[in-house]
Amino acid sequence: MLRKINLLLLVFLGITITSCDDDFLETTPTDAISASDALANEENMQLVLNGLHRGLYAQLQTILPGGSSNRSGNHYWIPMGDNLTGDLIHSANANNLGWRDEMQWNSHTDQTSMTCELLWYHRYNIILGANLLINRATDGTLVESPTLNEILGQAYTYRAYAYLSLIQHYAKGYLIGDPATDPGVPLLFSSESPFTSEPRSTVQEIYDQIETDLEAAIAAFENGTGRPSGGAETKSQLNIDTAYGLLARTALSKGDWQTAADAAVMARQDYPLMGEDDWKSGFNTTTLSEVIWGSNVIAAETTFFRSYFYLASNTFNGSQIRNNPKIADRRLIDATPDTDYRKDVFIADAPNTNSSAANNEGGIDGDTGLPRDPNYANDLEGYNDRIEEINSTYGITSSFNLHPYMHFKLKNANPGSTDPDDIIYMRSSEMYLIEAEALTMLNDISGAQDALEPLGSERDSAYDVSVYNTQEALMEHIKFQRRLELWGEGFGYTDHIRWDEGIDHAADGGSGASEVLYQNVFQVERPSVNEDWIFKIPQAELDANPNLSPSDQN
Repeated sequence: MLRKINLLLLVFLGITITSCDDDFLETTPTDAISASDALANEENMQLVLNGLHRGLYAQLQTILPGGSSNRSGNHYWIPMGDNLTGDLIHSANANNLGWRDEMQWNSHTDQTSMTCELLWYHRYNIILGANLLINRATDGTLVESPTLNEILGQAYTYRAYAYLSLIQHYAKGYLIGDPATDPGVPLLFSSESPFTSEPRSTVQEIYDQIETDLEAAIAAFENGTGRPSGGAETKSQLNIDTAYGLLARTALSKGDWQTAADAAVMARQDYPLMGEDDWKSGFNTTTLSEVIWGSNVIAAETTFFRSYFYLASNTFNGSQIRNNPKIADRRLIDATPDTDYRKDVFIADAPNTNSSAANNEGGIDGDTGLPRDPNYANDLEGYNDRIEEINSTYGITSSFNLHPYMHFKLKNANPGSTDPDDIIYMRSSEMYLIEAEALTMLNDISGAQDALEPLGSERDSAYDVSVYNTQEALMEHIKFQRRLELWGEGFGYTDHIRWDEGIDHAADGGSGASEVLYQNVFQVERPSVNEDWIFKIPQAELDANPNLSPSDQN
């Protein structure tokens, strides 16, 4: 990590200053920036913080030495969570940006892959930036102020966020292993060369550091300025609610149920649940009332065909989507009541128009001139009418393939375009679900029902939480609610690990995925018995870090 982190510092200071403030650039050229200049005062420290915000979604060749434009930070990492677990299902054999390789588990299981390396260094780049701010703000040379506390709170929250991401991908799940002895990831506190890190800390030690950082973040935020009010850009600024939300996620992943429930309540206080119109509007802006934290993707940083919506939204005008519309597990959608408006954005009866669809049921038969789709057998007129209706409703054209159970949950603000859209990281809905799950695990059935009822009744006009009156029934229902409410938002991977659930596209009538396309991951053993769930440590890290050896590989 040593050489890589030294290079990261140069790139990091460059992006944070040059990308965020033209006035600073006029007096401090890019090649003359030092840590002391970047951290000289609160104003410059805010620029470093702004660089962290932007670095969450920028093309990674602008942040990491040797980075690739094929990975644009959380544009890629967020939907990857559902891509890996077969929740975001591919309908055809497209592989732009290696998205099919991820789905087939050919990437995170390869220590030389771009994904293993860039996720690792992207998260450590966040830690480096946070360390710069934390070490400067706490060295005793700056006068404490609300502004400095706000910067410090965000830095501690960023460091906790990055370590939580690292430990959940590069180590065994807390609840399915032995956290006191399972190897975690290296801790890094340096902000000056030589950036030495310890060997791999235990999973428990990393979780302890995450919780320490979040406690420090909350204390700093309590004496800070508070998040500014305004437009979508304000949700890019982390605040005390983000810290509580991350604490809720952390506690849930380790089975600290009471802390998870309490933190989730604190996180969601000021973020009212969305109504039907907003829920169906496309999840493309952080201005939605439920959004606690997200990236406001500025037009100057558009990633075009490397964005979240290019990988996951069926209205984005890119070949990954036009040739390979993403579909939901039909077992999930079929189980959703008709009185639940979330079902409306999953189009079960969409015609299969792709002659190259993985299930070989798409397009028009050359011999008969009729649809191959069994839902429209001998009904060419109905097939064509439904295509026209879907295209008109969702703003796409005949160049976009359709497929049964395709989704329109994630929609571009400008459908059919390549315009940039925001990335949502945390919503109050998730916090209701965390509280409900945690209370269920504590066997507080009435408390869990009370936590779940506001969300369920908002989404489903006939919702009755009282029918789920045992721990087992309520837990299964909460799993269903998470899969439906948070579909496409990247929680599949961590949910499977926490619940110790494998993948089975064949069970209960099948998910709709093609076994030919999904190959060895059509069915996958649960994480507690299958170490392939754990990401490989990058070979470049093992080669460069004297504190790691080949025996440290997962």
